[in-house]
Amino acid sequence: MLIYGETGTGKELAVQTLHNLSDTRRSKPFIAQNCAAIPASLLESLLFGTAAGSFTGAQDKPGLFELAHKGTLFLDEINALDWDLQAKLLRVLQDGQVRRVGGSRSIQVQVRVVAATNEDPQELIESGRLRPDLYYRLNVIPLRIPPLRERKEDIPALVQHFIDLYNKRMKLAVQAVDGACLTALMAYHWPGNVRELQFTIERLMNFAKGAVLSYEDLGELFTGQPLSYRAAV
Repeated sequence: MLIYGETGTGKELAVQTLHNLSDTRRSKPFIAQNCAAIPASLLESLLFGTAAGSFTGAQDKPGLFELAHKGTLFLDEINALDWDLQAKLLRVLQDGQVRRVGGSRSIQVQVRVVAATNEDPQELIESGRLRPDLYYRLNVIPLRIPPLRERKEDIPALVQHFIDLYNKRMKLAVQAVDGACLTALMAYHWPGNVRELQFTIERLMNFAKGAVLSYEDLGELFTGQPLSYRAAV
């Protein structure tokens, strides 16, 4: 499966939901890895594991594919893998076998692999950052997650979800946002998508004065941009 969506649209949350909905995988490991967050020199050993003696100090260590056996492995920013590593990933997807770095034995794994990118896959192929054969293998089930500005009808439910989340974390009892506050949140263009909305609710709740978050509580929270929604409220 290949997921395409802007940064912060909730790609990992979508994959986690798919994992939890699976009767056969929900009790098995869910492992998420941002490929751009790890140096390219370490990615191969992280994904496939290492065999003792393969390099100085190397020990027998399973990689993410082995750790995610019978579960789900989510690889975000898949285009951060170099060309050769993309080819090795393709081979694992086709054969269902991994070989640890420096090892001679193939290990059978059963993993649902979901990859994601925050750039248009066709542009990545044209620029030489994504192998066409890997794209075709992953794109058997394509999924595009639209930015929050294109699905503002989701905002009320997301706001309530994040209120419930931070109530638990902060030991609070906030119930909702008032109408003026929700109108302001609906009017904003959300360049940071769902992630920005989440952090906005978190910041609001850090300064909550009661059970309902109000328009006045918003202040100037949106990425340094003063709010000017009063005329629309």
